[in-house]
Amino acid sequence: MSAFDKDDAGPLKGDPAAAGGGPDGNEAKASDAASSPDQEAARGRHADKTAADESQAASQSSSDSSAKDGSPADAQADDKTDADSAKEDGADKGSDGLTPLGQAKKEAADYLEALQRERAEFVNFRNRAKKEQDIFRQHGIVDVLTALLPALDDIDRIKEHGQMDDSFQAVAKKIDKTFEKFGVEKFGEKGEDFDPTKHEAILHKPDPDAKKETVDTVVEAGYRIGDRVIRAARVVVTSPGQ
Repeated sequence: MSAFDKDDAGPLKGDPAAAGGGPDGNEAKASDAASSPDQEAARGRHADKTAADESQAASQSSSDSSAKDGSPADAQADDKTDADSAKEDGADKGSDGLTPLGQAKKEAADYLEALQRERAEFVNFRNRAKKEQDIFRQHGIVDVLTALLPALDDIDRIKEHGQMDDSFQAVAKKIDKTFEKFGVEKFGEKGEDFDPTKHEAILHKPDPDAKKETVDTVVEAGYRIGDRVIRAARVVVTSPGQ
C-alpha cells in the first residue's frame, strides 16, 4: 500500500483527533452537553405553545361550528318573535290598521255622520209632510167653500135687498169670520178696476164718460185663498165708448 492509500484510508487508530481525545473534541462534547438542557426547555415551550394554539384553534372551530349549527334555530326563534310582535301589533291596531283609540274615534265619527244624515232626512220629511198637510188642508177648505158657494150667494143677495133681520145678519157675519179664519178672502166691489185675472165679465155696459173699465155691478162675489182664486167675481163692467 502506498502512502497516498494510507492517507485516504482514514484516521489512524492511535490518532487522538480521530478518537476525539484531543482538546477540541472534548470542548465540543462539553458544549453539546451544556446546550442540551436549554434546547430541551425551548422544545418544551414550543410544544406547549403549539398545543395551546391547536387547542385554541379547536375551540374556535368548535365555537364557529356551534354558532353555525345554532344560527337556523336562533333565526327561527327571532322570526317567531317578530311574527308574534307583528301579530300583537295587528291585534292592537285592529283590522283597519288603527289603534283602539283610533278605532273608537272612527266609529264615533261614523255614528255622528249617520246621525246627521238621519236628522237631515227627518227634517226634509217633516217639511215635506207639513207642505203636504197644508195642501190637503187647502183642498178640504176649497171643497167646503165650493159646496157652500150657492148659499153664500143667496146671503149676499138678501143683504143687497135689505131683507135680512138682525139675527140672520149675526149668522152671516159668523160664516164670513169662519172663512176668514181659514184664509178665505172675499173680493169684488162696485167701482173697482176691472181685472180679468179675478173678475169674470158677464156683461159690458158702454159709457161715454168712462175712461177705463170698471166694475158696475157685482153679481156674485169672488173668493180666493192666498194667491189662488177659487172663484172669480162675476160682474157687470162699464166700458168706455158708446
